[in-house]
Amino acid sequence: MRLPAAQRWWLLACLAGVPLSAVGAVYPPNTWLQVGPVVIGVVLGWWALRRWPLSDASVGWLGAFILLHLFAARWTYSSVPYDAWGQAAFGFSIDNALGFERNMFDRLVHFASGLCFARPLVEIGMRYAGLTRRMAIVVMVLAVLAIGALYEIFEWMLTIGMNAEAADQYNGQQGDMFDAPKDMALALLGCLTVLPWISAPQRPDRSLPGPSAS
Repeated sequence: MRLPAAQRWWLLACLAGVPLSAVGAVYPPNTWLQVGPVVIGVVLGWWALRRWPLSDASVGWLGAFILLHLFAARWTYSSVPYDAWGQAAFGFSIDNALGFERNMFDRLVHFASGLCFARPLVEIGMRYAGLTRRMAIVVMVLAVLAIGALYEIFEWMLTIGMNAEAADQYNGQQGDMFDAPKDMALALLGCLTVLPWISAPQRPDRSLPGPSAS
């Protein structure tokens, strides 16, 4: 099956983002950990989408998250200089205005993971597991929490196997002992944010062959 044009463009955009994220990265030792999985994921995704199609909307949500990840990986999640950009553009500190005591961009990415994974996971549950919309939503919420937990375990394993500086740059804990549960909570909040939209029946997607369960 040939992928729809919109999906091909999303995948190509993600591949194009890899060198843009890696070249001149602020913390090169961690670059392969950040962009390597994207290359593998895009290649596998191209194959998987031909075998198990998803709607353009779901692929778009996944592509948007990958691009956000690559953008953040350019500096590492916890060092994206959004506050400096805000001061240059608007003349005030975003962190001070919102009462932040740490770089919060990593929190934004974790929130975005729940936000962007929600629709694709519901679509997969309905289309390929034969779930009702309500049950697919329940499974989606559990899956978002499970993905978040597995990622936090992966970060913990990295801290054991890497030197302290490299591990700290990658996991972005920034001295917060409750970093892991906060990240998972934000992913949960992200998926709950779009519940009103994904709970409603969706229009059939012309990018899908046959009846759509999106």
